Amino acid sequence: MILTLLQVVMPVFLVIGGGYLAARFKVLSTETFDGVMRFVQQIAIPCLLFRAVSTLDLAAVFDWRLLVSFYVAATISFIAGIVGARVFFNRRPGEAVAIGFAALFSNTVLLGLPIMERAFGTAALAPNFAIIAIHAPFCYLLGISVMEISRADGRGAPETITAIGNAIIRNAITVALALGLTVNLTGVHIWEPLASSLDMLARAALPGALFALGGVLIRYRLRANLAEAGMITGISLILHPTIAYILAGPVFDLPIGYVRSAVVTAAMAPGINAFIFASMYDRAKDTVASAVLLATGASVLTASAWLWLIG
Repeated sequence: MILTLLQVVMPVFLVIGGGYLAARFKVLSTETFDGVMRFVQQIAIPCLLFRAVSTLDLAAVFDWRLLVSFYVAATISFIAGIVGARVFFNRRPGEAVAIGFAALFSNTVLLGLPIMERAFGTAALAPNFAIIAIHAPFCYLLGISVMEISRADGRGAPETITAIGNAIIRNAITVALALGLTVNLTGVHIWEPLASSLDMLARAALPGALFALGGVLIRYRLRANLAEAGMITGISLILHPTIAYILAGPVFDLPIGYVRSAVVTAAMAPGINAFIFASMYDRAKDTVASAVLLATGASVLTASAWLWLIG
């Protein structure tokens, strides 16, 4: 069983490792990895999500219980990260919010989709797309709102609302999801050659993203704040999926496919967006970077454990 589970998740992490080694031994330059990451984040992944959401059976997959299971768990993880940073590590409010955001923002696309696909097949991804459809808007809205309120040098209410709106509408993934929902709801037919072109770009999204993620991770280091990174890792890989599992399973008694999507998505390490958020406000960047690296490595084992549990 253990070997089988590792065979499911290891290809994902081997592709990440390939990118890491290519960066480590300078097979590809830093600028190349930056370009690949921009390509997947600004073009390939938006194409993937647009095509997925535009063809979803919304009535079937947008189950409020699924969304409550995942996002209540995510919000509790966010609060736990903030409280832990304040109580145990005596962090200032803005730094604590950046740490909480790292615990909140699961790597739903770059890790969640390929692991779910490897484990349960492409047909099992529909509930994942329902979660992803509001993931970036929800997390950024929550994170930016709390950050702006908590900072001593925070803006007033109008400026705060403007900052939140700009962060959301400038995100290519958010725009792609909104367009996909629009096409889905209006029933607009996409010209077949254009649809085929989008599908070709979409197929490059996950392998390209994993390889680029490996190249980017080489910039991060496990520094002196290992304990804080460990706290974020524990919240992301254990607390978040545990709460999602309890809500989706025993509480709401969702179908097993929905439980799997909620738990696997919740069990992913913090994404690059966690570091981007910390950099936006120049708060706790080293800690968040360390957590992204530590949690991504640890998720090889924890993802296997969760797949066994919901198997």
